[in-house]
Amino acid sequence: MNNAKYNVRTTFYLPKPMLKKILAVDDDLYILDALTELLKYSGYDIYTTPNGDEVFNKIDEHVPDLILLDVMLSGFDGREICKALKTNTKTKNIPVIMISATPNISDSVKHSGANDYIAKPFDISALLDKIEKQLPAA
Repeated sequence: MNNAKYNVRTTFYLPKPMLKKILAVDDDLYILDALTELLKYSGYDIYTTPNGDEVFNKIDEHVPDLILLDVMLSGFDGREICKALKTNTKTKNIPVIMISATPNISDSVKHSGANDYIAKPFDISALLDKIEKQLPAA
């Protein structure tokens, strides 16, 4: 019988924390680029689309934890998209923050079912605060 001691090394690999996924929908590509850089830098996984008709396809590809949705999209009303999201059993619990440069629109945004609203141009800190407030705890 061999009395040699064995050195057994056990390595535990902790899973990487799952990044919160955000879908940003805005027909202004400059806004989408800025949101992409800001949110990636802030530790989020971000997906974007400039087209209102791609929202549900994007959600099917990557179910987001939160949606940033422009009110006025080319050919689409973001409030109507928000209503559709909030009446769909698959998406009704996803928080939606609506974004708009249109003044005095916050009442109609509330009626669409949006969880929150921020006006363009927005303060980066205010946007990040609103996102954190709406995201479920990790």
